[in-house]
Amino acid sequence: MAVSKAKILFVEDDPTLAFVVKSKLEQQGYEVTHTVDGDNAWNLFMKNNFDLCMLDVLLPNKGGLWLADQIRKKNDHIPILLLTSKTLDDDKIEGFKSGADDYITKPFNIQELLLRIEVFLRRTKRKNIAEPEVIRLGNYDFDYANLTLTSLSEKKQLTQREADLLFFFATNPNKILKREDILLQVWGKEDYFLGRSMDVFVTKIRKHIKGQPGLELQTLHGIGFKFINEAAVV
Repeated sequence: MAVSKAKILFVEDDPTLAFVVKSKLEQQGYEVTHTVDGDNAWNLFMKNNFDLCMLDVLLPNKGGLWLADQIRKKNDHIPILLLTSKTLDDDKIEGFKSGADDYITKPFNIQELLLRIEVFLRRTKRKNIAEPEVIRLGNYDFDYANLTLTSLSEKKQLTQREADLLFFFATNPNKILKREDILLQVWGKEDYFLGRSMDVFVTKIRKHIKGQPGLELQTLHGIGFKFINEAAVV
């Protein structure tokens, strides 16, 4: 059963696909706002509160990658799911760089789409009601529930995916972490393009923790990563 009255912004210009997906989502209890182009989608996003955004990559006017980038700049935590074509592999990577959390490839199974949506919304709901868990990382307090890194002099707002990956590293300090295990635990599956996405987010995390005493995110070539935290009790 869907999270009660969760609101989804659905941007898709294929009328047949849009009708089928919107109808199925509404049958599951979601409140779906559908539009066919990036400009109108952006206006709708600015005027409404959504729980999840589902964006086709190829759209009239402004495309889905532009839209994902704009949404992420405005909202650090809302889940963004891209709908991509099998022939648009580069767009998947660019989508992750723009702030998308995941993608699903057309043609897709509607049940797979529903499962992806439910996972995102359950995770978001859990974070909203859970007790904040704060982890000390160098001079930062990492508040996973609120997606922040805070020190005496600054406060950094993380995206949901940055926080998920950093939380996995921070709760597994000073251990060899295999790439496939990270993908399964953080992304829920393992494939080439999610691996490329992980590399993008690893780079972002390195920038966040750069210069922090006792912290280092090491790359173990051909294996994975090791998150060094000298202050962690193992």
